[in-house]
Amino acid sequence: MKAQKERLCQDVEFLTGLHPYRNYQNITSLEKAAGYIKNEFTKSGYESEEQSWRARWKEYKNIIASYNRHKSKRLIIGAHYDVCDDQPGADDNASGIAGLLETARLIAENRPEIDYRIDFVAYCLEEPPFFGTKNMGSFIHAQSLAKSKAEVIGMICYEMIGYFSDKTGSQNLVLKAPALVGRYPDAGNFIIVVGNEKYRDFNVKVHRLMAEGSGIDVQLINLPPLNQWVGMSDHRNYWNFGYDALMINDTSFIRNNNYHEITDTIDTLDFDKMTEVVNSTYRAVVKMI
Repeated sequence: MKAQKERLCQDVEFLTGLHPYRNYQNITSLEKAAGYIKNEFTKSGYESEEQSWRARWKEYKNIIASYNRHKSKRLIIGAHYDVCDDQPGADDNASGIAGLLETARLIAENRPEIDYRIDFVAYCLEEPPFFGTKNMGSFIHAQSLAKSKAEVIGMICYEMIGYFSDKTGSQNLVLKAPALVGRYPDAGNFIIVVGNEKYRDFNVKVHRLMAEGSGIDVQLINLPPLNQWVGMSDHRNYWNFGYDALMINDTSFIRNNNYHEITDTIDTLDFDKMTEVVNSTYRAVVKMI
């Protein structure tokens, strides 16, 4: 079984249709998003759990589902379901949650024979004002793994995987990332594995597995941990505890001018290419060891 475009679209449609928008102030919408994610895990056959914490006197939660729960080694796949300010967040990050849910569905349907556990984690509080703090849902989760001395293979973060363009110059490298001109395609029709150069071996392995037989161009970039772009999502928090972690991304604001804007809507996404991103990631996920 391969990823289904219709299911990805359904997930993004639900999340972007929530009002008020699912930012940290709108607890009711965050609860609806979390409930939807939990229900989708259940429909795929998983037992899910909530991981709760308090920030600014309010309670937030991660939703976690696991495959091969009895195995000791584990791979983490995560994405965040909150948005920045008042906007629908189709690419950032309903696309990532849709990718997470579809990957979980594929694992449940295909039942791969792997000798490790996969934890699917939907995070809250990735966005400002909590970004970069210990109140990020991914920090809460990574910290819990360290405290329990979990044997972690690595972490893969879905962050903005739905915006593409075949138009020449659409990658905006000259204006937004001049240091990358000539290193990456000029058209924004690829997906990229973004990694910390400290964990190069893990990054290269995931990229190789994704790229083999892929229906979409898969690129790779390894950057120093202090580089602004390399740690722009939940994977950053796993580095704090010594875990390999990377981000799968459509290059965010370098390509997508709708980043953190009211125009980040479902009609701007390319679900055909997004489907191929999930198919490529799935191949990597089931071949990690």
